[in-house]
Order: sequence, then structure tokens, then C-alpha cells
Amino acid sequence: MTMDLFESSSSEPWVEPLCDGAVVLRRFARADASRLLEAISVVAEQARFRQMQTPGGHTMSVAMTCCGDWGWVTDAGGYRYQQTDPLSGEPWPLMPAVFRSLAAKAASAGGYSGFEPDACLVNRYAPGAKMGLHQDKDEDDFDQPIVSVSLGTPAMFQFGGARRSDRPQRVPLEHGDVVVWGGPARLRYHGVLTLKQALHSLTGACRYNLTFRRAR
Repeated sequence: MTMDLFESSSSEPWVEPLCDGAVVLRRFARADASRLLEAISVVAEQARFRQMQTPGGHTMSVAMTCCGDWGWVTDAGGYRYQQTDPLSGEPWPLMPAVFRSLAAKAASAGGYSGFEPDACLVNRYAPGAKMGLHQDKDEDDFDQPIVSVSLGTPAMFQFGGARRSDRPQRVPLEHGDVVVWGGPARLRYHGVLTLKQALHSLTGACRYNLTFRRAR
């Protein structure tokens, strides 16, 4: 796959509605991409990427780390947020200022002003990795939106309904796109189809995803 399959000829950001409460901010994060990727490297030096196991014993194909006051983890004990990295026992790295600023600006652009994330999940997708349909429902306050930033190679995002069985929309995401959802869309199922082979000048064969949340 080449980037041309997903790239648009337009160079300016624009807003693409998905449904009531959800939008794609096309190319919104592109100007900040280099700084975001540098910050990811700093976070990963303190809390390395790992492939977590689900409570059922399945190893996730996506590698993950976290930053902020809270980090999301999964293991035999279940899905949860905690304030320490289970690998090191140390607090998660502080959320970089460029992360926090972008998340607030994107949330506002998506219709959710005043968003102050306290958790950022950093996902690294290699070719063949995927994320099954799921809800983000381990947070305390569902009035707070989700802000999801795509960096690197293109991916096919799935945005479903209130039930897992609802047929999802397929939304191509490219480098710098940001998906924001909340309100009536806050608990919609979503996921990422298997990442195909591609190369990006900044990330090689990988795609990075930053998911900002207000956990507590």
C-alpha cells in the first residue's frame, strides 16, 4: 500500500461529521506531528511499549504505553486505570505539554470545550496489528469526550453504534487526522481494522495513536 490511497489533494484541515456528537478533524494534528512523535519517544523511554494481555489471556497485537495521572491496563485482573506502570511500579510519565494542548484544542474544535485529559493511551500499530470493536467505558464521567489522534501510516477506523452488532462505518484515517466523539456518541463501539503494509517518512511501517481521556 502507498500513502496515495488515503492522501487527499487538499492541504488544509477540514471537519468531517460522523454522526451526532462525533467528527473527524482531517489533518488537524499534522503541523504538530514531529513534536508529538518526539514526545512519544520520551514517554516510551520512561514507560516502554508492551503488548498487554486481556483478562481472557489473549495477547493484544497493539503495543501500548501511557502517560498522565492515570494509565489504562489490562491483565488477568481485568480492565482498569491505575496510577503506576505495572512493569516498573513507578508513576506513569507526565503528559507532555504538546499532548495536553493538542487534545484540548481538538476537543474544542469538535464541540467539547474545557476538556482536560488526565490519561493518554499511546498505541503503536505494526503491520498486522488491529483493535477489535470495543467501548471506552472504564472512565468515571461519560460527559467527557474521547480524542483520538492518528500519526504515521494510514488505517481504517471502524465507528459503530451502541451495540456491538451494529454495522460500523469504515473511516479511512491518515497522518494527522483526529477523531473526537462524545455526548450521544460517547459509548459507541469502535476499533481499527488490521493495519496493512505501508511506509511513512516519519514513522516507517508503524502507525501511532494517541487516545486522550478524562479517566477520573
